[in-house]
Amino acid sequence: MKMERKSGMEVPSKLWFPYLDRFRCGSEYLSSREVIEVVEPILMEERKERLKRVVRNRSYSVCLVVEGLSDFGNVSATFRSADALGLQSVHVVSCDSSKRYRENRHVSMGAEKWLDIELWNSPKVCFQVLKSRGYQIATTHVGMDAVSIYDMDWSRPTAIVVGNENRGISDEALELSDLHCSIPMKGMVDSFNVSVAAGIVMHHAVCDRTTRLGCHGDLNEEESQILLAEFLLRHNNSAISIANEHAKRKVTVRRPKL
Repeated sequence: MKMERKSGMEVPSKLWFPYLDRFRCGSEYLSSREVIEVVEPILMEERKERLKRVVRNRSYSVCLVVEGLSDFGNVSATFRSADALGLQSVHVVSCDSSKRYRENRHVSMGAEKWLDIELWNSPKVCFQVLKSRGYQIATTHVGMDAVSIYDMDWSRPTAIVVGNENRGISDEALELSDLHCSIPMKGMVDSFNVSVAAGIVMHHAVCDRTTRLGCHGDLNEEESQILLAEFLLRHNNSAISIANEHAKRKVTVRRPKL
């Protein structure tokens, strides 16, 4: 993440958006507008249009939480689905999430470049932060009290939680969540592979939001500009170097001549 972020526990007055409109270059700051002005020219027109199209379809209103997954092929698959469907925020919860995720991050390098990924050591801390950001916590769980994903209003900010391949959602996460949800099963098996289940739930959430709101992407003009600047800075190391050089020139221009 390149643009400066808000503190995780800020109480939002509107839909949660994590970034401030500034990129730090040493002691200097650049606004998102400045970043776009200096970095965009190095991209081919087709690439610029694709980034803008992706930003238009991005949303933080639905996020994904993967808890205790041991197969990083599954983590990779859920990340790819989140990116493809327009979710920007994903969370990894595990008692050793930082170590295990960083040791295996090569598995999901394609998608993770464009996602905001946060690592947590426990469901309690993760859920506490997400609730402070205005999310309801929906754990995927096959149980008598589970609500069908087709009966939920996905226009409400929601964190989708999927659990371990074998054990499912932990008891702690189930207890701390706001509701349990499930995918109605029509066959002899009673569950999907975790990455498949995550993809189905996220896809339905996006479809439901599109039906209710007209589209899934819901960033305002300022947020879209900031996220575009963030994507441009993530594009490659040259983008960051160009932004830093521009910041140095700003300092030089302002420096009084003796």
